[in-house]
Amino acid sequence: MPAWIARAELTLPDRAGTMPRAMRLLRLSINGDEHRLAAPDHWTLLEVLRYALGLTGSKQGCDKGDCGACTVLVDGEPVLACLLLAGEAEGRAITTIEGLAPAHRRAGGDGADPLQEAFDACGALQCGFCQPGMILSAKALLARTPFPTLEEVHAALGGNLCRCTGYTQILQAVMKVAHEGAGLEAPRPCWATARDEEAR
Repeated sequence: MPAWIARAELTLPDRAGTMPRAMRLLRLSINGDEHRLAAPDHWTLLEVLRYALGLTGSKQGCDKGDCGACTVLVDGEPVLACLLLAGEAEGRAITTIEGLAPAHRRAGGDGADPLQEAFDACGALQCGFCQPGMILSAKALLARTPFPTLEEVHAALGGNLCRCTGYTQILQAVMKVAHEGAGLEAPRPCWATARDEEAR
C-alpha cells in the first residue's frame, strides 16, 4: 500500500474543537474476517477493536499493561491490546473472545469453546470483567502445552488479574479442559467436594 494511502492527514473532531489528526488505513484480520478501516494513527489495537469495530469483549482496564483484561491472541500468542498500536497488528491473525465459539463450531464442535464451557461449569467468574483475557491466555497455553502442570497454568495466567474469584475456580477450569482433552477425568471442583462432604 503506498505511503500516501496508508497515512492521510484528516480533520477529526477533538474535545477542544477541531484539529488535524493523522489517520491510518488499516487492514486487519480479526477472528478470520478481514477488516479495512481508517483509525487515528496513535490508536491501539484495543481502541480499534472496541471503538471502531464494536468488539467490546476485550476490556479496557488499566490502559498500561498491568491487568490483562485487554488480552487478545496475535498469531496465537497472548498480547496486551492496550499496548500494541493497531498498525503493528496488520498482516497478523488476531483472535478476540468473540471469535472462540465460532472457531470451535467451524472445527466441528458444538456450542461455546471448551474453555468457555469450563469457566461456566466451574463458576470461574463473578463480575466477568477479567474473563475474556483469562480465557485467551489459557487458550494460548493449552495450544502449546495441551496438558500443563498447575504451576504452568499459574505462570500463563500471571499477567491476568481477577479481583473477584480468588483464582481457584479459574485454575480448576483450565485443568478441567486439559484433563478432558487428554481423555482423563477432570479433578472435582473444590465447591463440589465441599458440598459432598457437607452431605455426608
